[in-house]
Amino acid sequence: MKKLFFATAVCIFSLISKGQTYILDKNHTKVGFSVSHFGISNVEGQFKDISATMTSKKEDFTEAVIEMTANVNSIDTDNDMRDKDLKSENWFDANKYPTLIFKSTSFKKTGDKTYKLNGNITIRGVTKPITFDVIYNGKALNPMSKKNSVGFTITGKLNRKDFQVGSGAGSSVVGDEVDLRSNSELIID
Repeated sequence: MKKLFFATAVCIFSLISKGQTYILDKNHTKVGFSVSHFGISNVEGQFKDISATMTSKKEDFTEAVIEMTANVNSIDTDNDMRDKDLKSENWFDANKYPTLIFKSTSFKKTGDKTYKLNGNITIRGVTKPITFDVIYNGKALNPMSKKNSVGFTITGKLNRKDFQVGSGAGSSVVGDEVDLRSNSELIID
């Protein structure tokens, strides 16, 4: 009996110490951006081919580790000509830099359901630190998959010129500051 108890305790401790892994539910996630055009409107877009994982040792997600990638060739602004231009060497240079990468460095609780997500984002081979505001929207059981999912709203900003994206385009035509927004669902793996 002692051996069974010890073996069970070791298994539980092993699961807790590794943490819970969550994978992105691509069908219920959007990674989007918005940037000023001529200072009078905003062009919005998204990356349709994305993947992400989150590993958390704690129930409240503090110190979770998050990694996300987006396929640059999946950029979609509802305008084929603009999307083709954005993939060119003038903007994202998708042939040379096919992915955007984000890796977290910290995930800190700031309120009941709010967090600061810090990490490094790599665009066009340039890596810079970035901070996101995160709202935890809750947890729900998917009745079809019978798996639990968690939801987050993530917002942040970056300067496109820091990453040499469209450095030839004037700020009066395309704004330098890009608003980032993601509504994400992650499934407990």
